[in-house]
Amino acid sequence: MILADKIIELRKRSGMSQEELAEKLGVSRQSVSKWEGAQSTPDINRILQLSEIFSVSTDTLLKDDADLPAGAVPAAEPSVETEPPLRKVSMEEANSFLAANEKRSVRTPIGVALCILSVVPTIVIESLDSTDKFSDMLGAPLLFIMVAIGVALFIISGQKMKLYDYLSREGIDTEYGVSGMAGDKKTKYTPKHTIFIVIGVMLLILSFLPTMILDVAAPDSDFADALSGALFFGFVALGVGFLTHTGIIMGGYRKLLEEEDFTRKRKKHRGRPNPAMTVYWCCITAVYLLWSFITRAWEVSWIIWVLGAILCPRYRHRIQEQGRMIDSSPLSWYNQHKGGEFP
Repeated sequence: MILADKIIELRKRSGMSQEELAEKLGVSRQSVSKWEGAQSTPDINRILQLSEIFSVSTDTLLKDDADLPAGAVPAAEPSVETEPPLRKVSMEEANSFLAANEKRSVRTPIGVALCILSVVPTIVIESLDSTDKFSDMLGAPLLFIMVAIGVALFIISGQKMKLYDYLSREGIDTEYGVSGMAGDKKTKYTPKHTIFIVIGVMLLILSFLPTMILDVAAPDSDFADALSGALFFGFVALGVGFLTHTGIIMGGYRKLLEEEDFTRKRKKHRGRPNPAMTVYWCCITAVYLLWSFITRAWEVSWIIWVLGAILCPRYRHRIQEQGRMIDSSPLSWYNQHKGGEFP
């Protein structure tokens, strides 16, 4: 039995999770995961710590031909659980999740883009029709059709991924090799992830450029105004699409590795879907559509989404938490207790 298998066996006999063992050793959960996946080997100090924690000799750990004693570590006694049991994730299930997540990374950005671009037909038709007759006949129906298709894509993606919701809510114990596979794919994808983020952000920044250019080139042209609006929403849709696509793919790897937003600690504090948030965003959508149809100011009414995000209680709570973290930083402590600014 190799060292990786021995660590897995001893950890399970003691009733510890990877995270609990990592805390005892003073390392990250990912380090323990790599040891168990035979991707790396603990140094001599960690070997000595493992020997003490599991009450076995270092020879037993290091020699492949040395089997674990039958009673090396007593099984955990039945007790009241302080946290839910870990959910097993097999290699087959992990690959199935990543394949489904790949499809979701295509459907969801398309749905988002359709919702963003849904106002473009109305803008273009209004610039070509001074009577607003065709705008009412075609613009509004096209808007709702595009939004309906976008929402349908969201629903389809959500239903396909519902089987894997536990990855966002429950602690997981991956089968041998799963963490190594997810880690390798994440490492290979990271450069592409960075490129997609840069492209997405640049497109959002440049989205105002067509409007600025066309306002100077044709200041009194209705068609130029419509074209600048269409290009603006096109840039935004493309930029958000890139960010959404790469965010979903990277998020899939992080779920399997329990990193960043998907650590066990964050899962424990993550609440269930909040019906109040659904009502809140439905109201924001209703205000956006009502104002847009009454004023016909599609190039301005999108600001409602920005205001909605700023006023959203959930995001305000996160901002407050980040503020508390900043206030408790060593730099802040220095400024408060020593006076003046940190050099």
